[in-house]
Parts: sequence; structure tokens; C-alpha cells
Amino acid sequence: MTEYLIRRTLQSVLVLVLISLFTFMLIHAAPGGPRQIFLSPGLSPEVAKIQAHNMGLDRPLPLQYLSWVGDLLRGDLGYTFKNNIPVGEIIWPTVKNTMVLMGAAWLLSLVIAIPWGIYNSTAEYGLSDHTASFLSYIGFAMPTFWFGIILQEIFALKLDWLPLSDMYTIGKKGDIGNLIYHLVLPVTVLSLGFLAGYMKYARASMLEVLDQDYIRTARAKGLKERRVVFRHALRNALIPIITVIGLDLPILVSGAALTESVFNWPGMGRLFVQMAVAREYSVLMAIALITAVFVIVGNFVADIMYAIVDPRVKLSRRGGAAA
Repeated sequence: MTEYLIRRTLQSVLVLVLISLFTFMLIHAAPGGPRQIFLSPGLSPEVAKIQAHNMGLDRPLPLQYLSWVGDLLRGDLGYTFKNNIPVGEIIWPTVKNTMVLMGAAWLLSLVIAIPWGIYNSTAEYGLSDHTASFLSYIGFAMPTFWFGIILQEIFALKLDWLPLSDMYTIGKKGDIGNLIYHLVLPVTVLSLGFLAGYMKYARASMLEVLDQDYIRTARAKGLKERRVVFRHALRNALIPIITVIGLDLPILVSGAALTESVFNWPGMGRLFVQMAVAREYSVLMAIALITAVFVIVGNFVADIMYAIVDPRVKLSRRGGAAA
């Protein structure tokens, strides 16, 4: 188990380094990249050269990358190039807000979808199963931004039951009840698609396991159905579900960007959209790297869950998964 964790940690660090390199090169290769955006228009060639030198833009790209990584290792995300504001002061509050929104949507999806999918696997083609299928089709087909606008129109504008946007009512910042009140609509939008997917995966995985010989043997021994489902079938059925949950983090982050924009939620996704329009590349690189960390940590946790759910899962000497 220790060797497994060490190898997965080293792999995660390597992936993070490659992502940081790719992000840095992609930003510098973009049309109107940093050298053009950061230099003030109308400067004489001599002044432009001095400004580029002061910003380090005249150095070779490998040296610029190493300098950027060195700053990151010291916790310095850099500065915005238009207002010279520390990037960390802009990003970290939005990361916290995005984690609140993502965490609530993810938790709600799991709490509803997994038990519902398990139940539907034991009651195929019943009313509950058909209802779940109908909701799944809606969840897969519904554009996030459109669903958010529809909910705003109905519950905020027409019925006036819920707030239209923002994270808090003015003057109530820090009020947990007010936060939950504002979470209802964006969490509903974010969780619908994941609710649909998790239900389908949980149901399909359970059906596959329930059809195995050892399950039929357990039933033949006279074990109660509840014991067969939850003690013998569920543990093996969880492995593919864990895979899907671990890989859903990047989709959740991208969905949060649209949802945060629709509901004016002060999170990292909305900030990314704003900074992309403003072409603040230092902020974009930091957000891309933080998102990569979310994804890598999600996959790392999923791998650990594999080993907990199924102790046979180990890392082979060649780096592949083996049972």
C-alpha cells in the first residue's frame, strides 16, 4: 500500500509539472500573447525594450518558465499586468467560493444518485426506474446556462421564492442561512447533470454485479436480499462508480464557470471568463494550474478509494494497475 501511494504521488507530481509547462507554452503561443499585451501601446522601440526587460519578457522562454515555477514554489502567483495587483489576492477568495458551490452540488448528486441507482437496479423497469431514466435524459440534454436562466425566470422573477443571483444578500455576508438560500438555484443547475450520470452508472454497475455467479450462490444460500445487495454486491459495484466520480472534477469545474456567470457567483469559473476577456494571462495561468491540482487530487483520492474498496488493487512494478 505504501509503495502504491508513493508511485501514485510521483506520477501526480509529474503530471502537474507537464500541465504547468503546457499551460505556460500555450499562453505564450496565443495570439496577442504576453509580450504584446503587457507592453504599453505607442511606446518607442527603446522604451518598449526597457519595459520588456523589466518584465523579464526578453529572456528565453525556458528561463521565464523556470522563474515562474520558482515563484509558484514560494507561493507567489505573480501580479496582474494592468493593475499590478497580486494574483493570489484575486484568486484565493474565488477558489473558496467555487469549492462551496462545487462541494454542495457534488455532495447532493452523490447522496441522491447512488442510493437511487442501487434501488433501481433491484426494481428494474418500475416507476422509480422510469422516472430516473426520464430525469437522466433531461440532465444529459439540458444546457447548463439555459437551465439556469429558466430557473431564474420561474423561481426568482415570477414566483420570487429564491434570489436571482450573487452569493449573499447585501448586508448579510457570512450568514450561513442566507448562503444556503442563494445556493439552491446554482446547486440545482450544477447537480442535475451529475445526478443523471451517477444514477445511470450506479444502476448499470449494480446490475452487472448482481448477475454474477457468486451473487446467485449467495441467494441460493437463503441470504436476505438486503444483505446480498449491500454486503456482497455493492462493494464490487463501487469501483467503476469511483472512477467516474474521480474523472468528473474537470467537468464540474467547467460547468461551474457557466453557472457562476449566469448566477453572478463570485467564484473561480466566473473569474476565468472575466480574465480571459481582459487577457490577464498571469491570472489565467494560475487558475489553470489550480484547476489541474483539483483534477489530480480527485484522481489520486479515487485511486486510494480503489485500494480501500478492493484491497486486491495494487500498483504493478511496471506502473500499471493489477489485481
